Amino acid sequence: MTDLRLVELSADTIVAVNNLSLKPGQEQFLAPVSYGIAATVLDPASTWQRVIVDDEGVVGFISASFGGGADVDYLDSVLWRINVDADDQGRGVGRFAVEALLSEARSRGLDHVNVLYEPGEDGPEAFFHRVGFTPVGETEYGDVIAEARL
Repeated sequence: MTDLRLVELSADTIVAVNNLSLKPGQEQFLAPVSYGIAATVLDPASTWQRVIVDDEGVVGFISASFGGGADVDYLDSVLWRINVDADDQGRGVGRFAVEALLSEARSRGLDHVNVLYEPGEDGPEAFFHRVGFTPVGETEYGDVIAEARL
């Protein structure tokens, strides 16, 4: 595996992030990347977005928010999205990104990070379990609330 690193979302990387491909069936579990990018404009102080790159270019994107004073407790420290290009899935890119996110949360003095996901056969549930998230509840819309303790 080539060296993975995080860079900030920028004019140089945004087009590549928007063009990340998905495996068949994954699209139903993911809103367009532009929705997540818009969060930075709405609340730049609490939003954390990074692009995952290797020697070949952009391979993924991760977006979270920390302590934004959300109306619902489980949204105060939350992983909003993680995209790994279809060709790069299964080689540790997602794990690398989540570990970086959890490290960032620790550096901010947090004790957990949540993620919300829709359960389903081609969904992200197995991935989130592998990287340390444990289901702790459900939203009123039926999404799973899972937590990684730090």
